[in-house]
Amino acid sequence: MAEHNELGKLGEEMAVEFLQKDGYTILETNWTFQKAEIDILAQKENILAVIEVKTRSSLEFGLPQDFVKPKKIQLLVKAVDAFVNERDLDIEVRFDIIAIHKEGKSFVIEHLIDAFYHF
Repeated sequence: MAEHNELGKLGEEMAVEFLQKDGYTILETNWTFQKAEIDILAQKENILAVIEVKTRSSLEFGLPQDFVKPKKIQLLVKAVDAFVNERDLDIEVRFDIIAIHKEGKSFVIEHLIDAFYHF
């Protein structure tokens, strides 16, 4: 497996742990619908958080969250619509990003709540 794939997998594992400590219930990880993959679907109270995890080894090329493009957002919106409809959920949906970057030997985790809006 390429090093960046391993970093991404590690980032997703750290994000799950981070969310669980913050009181979220993890419903699904790496949930796919057509061409879209949702990294984490988590619930806290009556909110379904659609979470895109971005992990970077450095900030040299920009913040991790800068890499969530409009096309990706469109795919996430379609996928979460399918998820909610499949399960017949009556729940508020929110789009978050968990940005993780390496600083020295440790990682910095930032949870951006309501990071983008669907259109």
